[in-house]
Parts: sequence; structure tokens; C-alpha cells
Amino acid sequence: MTDLIGKVAVVTGSSRGIGKAIAVRFASLGADVVVNYSGDAAGAAATVEQIRTAGGSAIAVQADVSALDDLDRLFQTAVDTFGRIDIVVANAGVELVGMPIVDVTEEEFDRSFAVNAKGAFFTLAKGARIVADGGRLINIASTTGVGYHPTAGVYSASKVAALQTVGVLAQEVGHRNITVNSIVPTSIAGAGIFTDAIPGDAVHQMNSIRPLGARPGTPNDVADAAEYFASELAGWVSGQSLLVAGGLQQ
Repeated sequence: MTDLIGKVAVVTGSSRGIGKAIAVRFASLGADVVVNYSGDAAGAAATVEQIRTAGGSAIAVQADVSALDDLDRLFQTAVDTFGRIDIVVANAGVELVGMPIVDVTEEEFDRSFAVNAKGAFFTLAKGARIVADGGRLINIASTTGVGYHPTAGVYSASKVAALQTVGVLAQEVGHRNITVNSIVPTSIAGAGIFTDAIPGDAVHQMNSIRPLGARPGTPNDVADAAEYFASELAGWVSGQSLLVAGGLQQ
């Protein structure tokens, strides 16, 4: 079993969905966890309560990852509270889909790139400055960023930037034994636009083309990959992208 006792993890966008699953998982493995949220204070409080009820340690910190002052405050609060940071997960994002590129407005473009590209870039960059030697930086990407998905153009484009950031940053911080990797999930039930449910026809379509059909992906599937990247087992793995997509190649 992975041992994260004595480690401190910051997980952005962890009031629900994938981020919540990762925060809860890390806490169950012994890490002190900083649960970040932008607007969902109730969800963040529920995540913290779940962790504490199970015997873990966590705090909630409000911060918009697209605002650099907020990011600085997030990381400083983590250090002030727990003394260090060992793991940073860049998960916060906004998901704009169901819209052809020709219909995307400037405001929608700017918001997508502010959170998904700028936010992820500076979460990883600032995380790299402050994380302890031997630390872990993990980016939560999307299969829309490695394939072509009609009506998801602005979301896809905004998610590509962090994949490139991961590859370059891994080269730049490797001398400190810091690993930098991406997890690339497909559509996940209980997360993003599928927080409530994946429509039945969409489930049927995905299962018909996914080698490991049977069920849609879950936040815990992504948390499994995050646990691996955070563990000593992945100490010799960096600059990589791991598809969590039931066998799909994009």
C-alpha cells in the first residue's frame, strides 16, 4: 500500500469530482491535504469533513488558479499550516463542450484559457518552486487534448498547453528528483459536465468503442493513477502522459 505519511499535498479544484477523489485518496494514505476551491465552499467543506471523519488531516483554501496572487496565497497557506509541500495536483478546470469553434465567444475563449492553460501552467510552475526535493507534480489533462473531438475545440485547445508544460518542466526540475506527469482521463462519471450522470446514449456509444467497456470511468480510476504518480513506484517516471480511458487510445 502506498505510504504518504508525512507528505503534504495541494489539490486544486478538489471540492468535487476528480479533485475530490484524489484529495480523499491521498489523505487515506496518510498525507495532509489542502483542498482548493474557487467558488464551491460547501463542496470543499464536505471534502474536508469526509477526510477528517475518516481520520485524515485537511484544510480548505479558496483560490482562483487563474489569479496569481490567489495561487501564491494557496501555496503559502499550505506551508504555513503544514510546514512544507510534497505533492501538487493541477486539477482545476472549466469544461466548455457542445459548442462548435465557430460559435465560441471571446469571453468563453478567455475564461477557458485563463483557468485551463494559464492556471495549470502557473500551478505547476509555482508548485515547482516550492515543492520539496523529491516531490511530485501531477497535471490532470483530458483525452480531448490528445485527439479531435467536434464541439470541444476551445476546451481541447486550452488543455493542450499543460501537456507541453509537463514535458518541459520535467526536464527542468529533474535534477531535484521532482517528477512531473500528466493523467489523461476520458469522460468520467461524477466529474466535470458528467457530475450528475452520463446520459445513457453516451454511455452506450462509449462502451461500444472502448476495449474495456462494461462501465464508464470513475473519479477513483483517476485517483488510482494519481496514487501511482505520487508514490515511490513512480520515482523513475517523469514527463509522461498516462491515458485513463478504458483502453481507448485518445
